[in-house]
Amino acid sequence: MALSFCGNNKGSNAYSVENGVLNNGCFVDALNLVPHVFLLFITFPILFIGWGSQSSKVQIHHNTWLHFPGHNLRWILTFTLLFVHVCEIAEGIVSNTRMESNHLHLFMPALMGFIAATTSVVYYHNIETANFPKLLLALFIYWILAFITKMIKLWKFAEESLGVKELRFCITALLVVLYGLLMAVEINVIRVRKYVFFANPQRVKPPEDLQDLGVRFLQPFVNLLSKATYWWMNPLIIGAHKRPIELKKIGKLPIAMRALTNYMRLKDSYEEQRQKTEDPEKSPSIWKSMYRAFGGSILLSSTFRYMADLLGFAGPLCISGIVGNLHTNMTFGVFFMSSNELLKNTSVLAVLLFLALVLQRTFLQASYYVTIETGINLRGALLAMIYNKILRLSTSNMSMGEMTLGQINNLVAIETNQLMWFLFLCPNLWAMPVQIIMGVILLYYLLGNSALIGAGVILLLAPVQYLIATKLADTQKSTLDYSTDRLKKTTEILKGIKLLKLYAWENIFCDRVEETRGKELTSLKTFALYTSMSSMRGSSLYHMLSPDKAFASLALFHILVTPLFLLSTVVRFAVKALVSVQKLSEFLQSDEIGDDSWRNGEMSMCLEFGKKYKYHGDVSTKVINRKDRYRMDNYEQPMRRQLRPTETEDVAVEVNDGFFTWGSNLSTLTDINIRIPTGQLTMIVGQVGCGKSSLLLAMLGEMQTISGKVYWSNKNRYSVAYAAQKSWLLNATVEENITFGSPFNKQRYKAVIDTCSLQPDIDLLPFGDQTEIGERGINLSGGQRQRICVARALYQNTNIVFLDDPFSALDIHLSDHLMQEGILKFLQDDKRTVVLVTHKLQYLIHADWIIAMKDGSVLREGTLKDIQTHDVELYEHWKTLMNRQDQELEKTEMESQTTLERKTLRRAFYSREAKNHIDDEDEEEEVEEDDDDNMSTTTSRRSKIQWKMCCRYLSSGGFLMVFLMVSSKLAKHSVMVAIDYWLAAWTSSNPHNQSLVTCHLFIILCGAAIALCLITSLTVEFLGVAAATNLHHNLLNKIIHAPIRFFDVTPLGQILNRFSADTNIIDQHIPPTLESLTRSTLLCLSAIGVIAFVTPTFLIALVPLAVAFYFIQKYFRVASKDLQDLDDSTQLPLLCHFSETAEGLTTIRAFRHEARFKQRMLELTDTNNTAYLFLSAANRWLEVRTDYLGAVIVLTAAVAAIWSTSGPDVDQSGLVGLGLTYALTVTNYLNWVVRNLADLEVQMAAVKKVNSFLSTESENYEGSMDVSQVPEDWPQHGEIKIHDLCVRYDSMLKPVLKQVNAHINPGQKVGICGRTGSGKSSLSLAFFNMVDVFEGKIVIDGIDICKLPLQTLRSRLSIILQDPVLFSGSIRLNLDPERTCTDDRLWEALEIAQLKNMVKALPGGLDAVVTEGGENFSVGQRQLFCLARAFVRKSSILIMDEATASIDMATENILQKVVMTAFADRTVVTIAHLVSSILEAEQVLVFSSGTLVECDSAPNLLAQENSLFSILVRTHK
Repeated sequence: MALSFCGNNKGSNAYSVENGVLNNGCFVDALNLVPHVFLLFITFPILFIGWGSQSSKVQIHHNTWLHFPGHNLRWILTFTLLFVHVCEIAEGIVSNTRMESNHLHLFMPALMGFIAATTSVVYYHNIETANFPKLLLALFIYWILAFITKMIKLWKFAEESLGVKELRFCITALLVVLYGLLMAVEINVIRVRKYVFFANPQRVKPPEDLQDLGVRFLQPFVNLLSKATYWWMNPLIIGAHKRPIELKKIGKLPIAMRALTNYMRLKDSYEEQRQKTEDPEKSPSIWKSMYRAFGGSILLSSTFRYMADLLGFAGPLCISGIVGNLHTNMTFGVFFMSSNELLKNTSVLAVLLFLALVLQRTFLQASYYVTIETGINLRGALLAMIYNKILRLSTSNMSMGEMTLGQINNLVAIETNQLMWFLFLCPNLWAMPVQIIMGVILLYYLLGNSALIGAGVILLLAPVQYLIATKLADTQKSTLDYSTDRLKKTTEILKGIKLLKLYAWENIFCDRVEETRGKELTSLKTFALYTSMSSMRGSSLYHMLSPDKAFASLALFHILVTPLFLLSTVVRFAVKALVSVQKLSEFLQSDEIGDDSWRNGEMSMCLEFGKKYKYHGDVSTKVINRKDRYRMDNYEQPMRRQLRPTETEDVAVEVNDGFFTWGSNLSTLTDINIRIPTGQLTMIVGQVGCGKSSLLLAMLGEMQTISGKVYWSNKNRYSVAYAAQKSWLLNATVEENITFGSPFNKQRYKAVIDTCSLQPDIDLLPFGDQTEIGERGINLSGGQRQRICVARALYQNTNIVFLDDPFSALDIHLSDHLMQEGILKFLQDDKRTVVLVTHKLQYLIHADWIIAMKDGSVLREGTLKDIQTHDVELYEHWKTLMNRQDQELEKTEMESQTTLERKTLRRAFYSREAKNHIDDEDEEEEVEEDDDDNMSTTTSRRSKIQWKMCCRYLSSGGFLMVFLMVSSKLAKHSVMVAIDYWLAAWTSSNPHNQSLVTCHLFIILCGAAIALCLITSLTVEFLGVAAATNLHHNLLNKIIHAPIRFFDVTPLGQILNRFSADTNIIDQHIPPTLESLTRSTLLCLSAIGVIAFVTPTFLIALVPLAVAFYFIQKYFRVASKDLQDLDDSTQLPLLCHFSETAEGLTTIRAFRHEARFKQRMLELTDTNNTAYLFLSAANRWLEVRTDYLGAVIVLTAAVAAIWSTSGPDVDQSGLVGLGLTYALTVTNYLNWVVRNLADLEVQMAAVKKVNSFLSTESENYEGSMDVSQVPEDWPQHGEIKIHDLCVRYDSMLKPVLKQVNAHINPGQKVGICGRTGSGKSSLSLAFFNMVDVFEGKIVIDGIDICKLPLQTLRSRLSIILQDPVLFSGSIRLNLDPERTCTDDRLWEALEIAQLKNMVKALPGGLDAVVTEGGENFSVGQRQLFCLARAFVRKSSILIMDEATASIDMATENILQKVVMTAFADRTVVTIAHLVSSILEAEQVLVFSSGTLVECDSAPNLLAQENSLFSILVRTHK
């Protein structure tokens, strides 16, 4: 067959133009070639040569700036144009096969048109990024020419009276419309940019985001193709392979997505709602505000979703067409074919199927992306709203427990995420019903009435699904409650671990945790059962079908199953979202501070920095104009001046007739009239609980004012520094905590640190003052925290300083130093006004002004002289108290509390360093943070999926379960393939052979499939539960039995993380991921197997596809892991920032730092949102690519099937249908394989972390003696012999005690003293075998304690520790957790400890509630409880690791008395920090740097002038 442009049919002169040139069809077609050729000739040189010397005027770092108007429209039109060209080519080729000879003109122009259209869009893209609009003229001319030539062709067709019935007429008409539209777009660009004939072309500036080099999230700015395929993500994802993605790499968010922008949007619509509602009590609807702010994007996303869903139905219809038309004879006698005929060509259908799939997937991903972006925007806005509200919450709300920190944390961590997830699933709500209805209609069209039966079955399943879904939600909630409870108990154990070990109670408390864990696991199992039930799928019924119909309906059922099963999830999320909105709404309506105080005419208490910091135009909801405030203030001052002309000037704060309350209408402070003189030191004194702190807070406007006013002199209210009684630290470095946002001034900083004696503490920290402290950082002791807070108040350059009992946690030396250097010198030198609340009456002599309080009102006000003359009684009372305090001073202090705190700190680091030498691998997490650039860490982070960890996880689940899981999975998938294969064979066979036997076989197979579905789901879930049980059990046991040293070295937060986050992942996230991964992998494999079986040629095409798939998943997994890490690591600081703000509200507001904290919150939110956005964009990147791969698989499968069945073998159509149906499912599951792999990789890290703790060595609990060999009443006498004792904390460390020898007689009272670090406390631990005794021995009543089982040893001795530890529960649990004692014995112990009356008064007596950490008792009371606890255990040896540091005089006297009387006949070993407390001891052991230097009775040692003991007593050291 010769090739010729116009064809060479015999007897026809194709080239004759007798009837006029334009009447020759071939010539018209040739004319159509001209514009295309013209475009190619003009653009190619420009594309290839011009880019060497491109002259872009605007230098910009992204080549993504879209300059020209009508950009998206042009891309859409071009894509449509390309599609129409494809149709034109197909039509031409198919028509051509029906001609005698080849007529190139039927498809050649169309082919050239396709190439030209592609070129046009490439050309346009390049010109647009180079911003060279003059070159667009070439395109403009092309559109005009193409429009004209196509118009001629259409006009000729019309003359020949061809109409819509002929396909080519339709195609030509479409092309005319498209060219016309493109021409219009081009004219519009000329109109807007004025670049051709106009004198002054328009200058354009790029959008702000693109000028900012920090913005790396380009989705909103790139062109349509890049938007649809996430092409702009390529460098990031591929680059992740070489270097891990860091925060720097993902940059900032575009302005439109920042939390501030979205907050303003949401707040405006929220305020609008508020103004519309007449009823002030009724809260504005959050739903409406959300819709007003973000409705547009949701609608856009839903539109995409509808288009995708409708295109989804093209798949089954095309399959039906391909299978049905495999053997229809096509007769094309005509030159023009009708539209129907083209759609009967199988090859055309295959291409259409491919295009429909690609489009459907693109739309679907676009819809997902838009909802996710909207969801993230909404979350940012909500977080900002919540934060603004927190900053304005009234303090009484927090203190009266109406609003707990837990609730606030839940709002931030849970409710906002619930709403975000609801938005993600939102489009499903309205897309699903449409999908279901369309599906049923199509099924009816294919199957007739039996479709309705199938649909009915599915519909009946829906309510069941919903029931199961609600059940699931309930179990989820109870699981959550149990796990919170379990965590609380675990935290307590870890905090009091030393005490538990010393008392040998660790197993009792461990069982408490295990009990809760048991409940948690039970509810996890119920959860597993419901999950499995919901994953059973109904199989539908088929009657006698032709293969095309059978497989089309099978594919349709596949489509229908998804919405039905998703529906329950969506409904569940909708319910959760309703609850969340309810909670949010209540929170946003709760009481605010500020407005109340304003109403009472009090001076500025509004909390927005409305004027002071211009804060991105963000002004609070209820801003009260500052200037009016001042004016009001000034207006009142003249009146006061006339009354007290001398005093007003120098009064900083004044309260008149103040009645203040903490929320209830009972006033806490009554009738307050005080003034604070400017530039002087005012002290507020009084007993505990008389309202001293409340008075400070009332002045700061934190309390609700019932009546009265607080006046601040003008300059002062914005210049207050405040140190609260309960110290509050930020999660930041020491330096940041002290400077607190003020500029750093080295001299001042140094001075402040010296006045607060912080230097020695800072020297102990690993990175000095750059060490992170706070919740997530290093745990400092109370005194250290308090001093940092005082330092913060001193450092701020403010006029007024409020110090609320800064000495409470400090010892005498420090208090004196702070008073002299800090308050009297540092602050007074600056002429700052100081208000000091204190209990230390000896400082009253320094006060310029004293306010004495009693029971919420002012008892006296004046100078010390005034009080001395006017209120002798009060003065005398103070004097007696002062004397007592002086005695306390004289009690020669051996070792102050501060040195002690430093000691604990030192011990922690000392041991931490040693640990670093030993095992670097456990410290992996810490290393990672320190040196990201280090290559070794980079590679270690890049390890492949931890197969070792997977094996570890599976083996925890038990091998039987693993075997069951694997075999049931394989069986299930084989049965499913068997069903489908059987269906194919059945429909392809001769209708007369379809017997009942085969029908029964089919039913049996279906039943088996349903049963196996349930079984596989159950095995996976129960495997997960078994693994979770074992891992947690082992972890808890390992940690509880670890040596005490482990807890010194490992930060508490790290251990807790294993029990919270990691356990949660193992419990709830790994099982579903594992299930989904195995399911999708097996589905993909079975599908590829079936296709290869039907059409073996498919295997050839499979090789390149597999390679492409391998690279996509390889790159994606690495990037995804990095982004997920970033998302996790940025989320923690955000949550911490919320909780620390809520804790430090009073401080932040007193300092007036709201704006700074808000700014920080917005930055943290944006950082987290950036990471999350990139993560979801990466997921889209993957899905688009795997979806396109899936589409290619379908195309190759279809083409292979068409080729292979063109032979003589006829009975293949059923199998072809089977292959295509399977190919369609692959597209759905390919991306799940990759994503589940990536998720599993991240989740296995949790197993790895837990596993790293499982290698901890336990203490040796057995001992070499059997319990039966130890006498029941041992130690009956309490005689202690110490022989050559050498002790160290770890085999790697130096000994802390060397060659100690001593003998303690039964019933002796022994004192142990020595300077800091001399090894006193180590000796007390050695009695309990808590440290490594590597030489020598301690013999108690004839038994070497190292040979005893630990449980026995520790349960027979008692100890009172320095820090009183109480556990939440009842008083009974705290005194006697083993439940071995009678009530009388407990009451007796309480009586000895002078607590009986107090406990009797409590509701429940011995069963009265003790809150977490014993917070509902004072420190002194807690210490007495510890004494009672030691007394309950009637052992003959009591060790007191002296506990006077944290108690007041009275309590200490009680303690001393009790020890003398109640423990008269027992051996008491007292480790003294105050030498004075052991002056009566019968024997004193004096230690110096680990060796025992003196040993004699106290009087004898004192008699020796130069003995270390007498030196210690003399130097007050």
